Amino acid sequence: MAISYEPLFETMKNKKKSGYALIKDGFCKQTYYNMKSKGLSVSTNTIDHLCNILDCEVSDVIAHVKDKKG
Repeated sequence: MAISYEPLFETMKNKKKSGYALIKDGFCKQTYYNMKSKGLSVSTNTIDHLCNILDCEVSDVIAHVKDKKG
């Protein structure tokens, strides 16, 4: 099982909010890079911060993706 940040990038696109805009709104540049480029895990505080900046729900930021069984 894994967490995907694809909903975050879709939400940003829909709200016309760039990564630069998130950073200007106080979101940590390194955290944004780690999420976008490396898919690293983040704290619930970080998810909360994104939800506040984007005025959205948690499901608009992350999604749970089940492993494919072969």
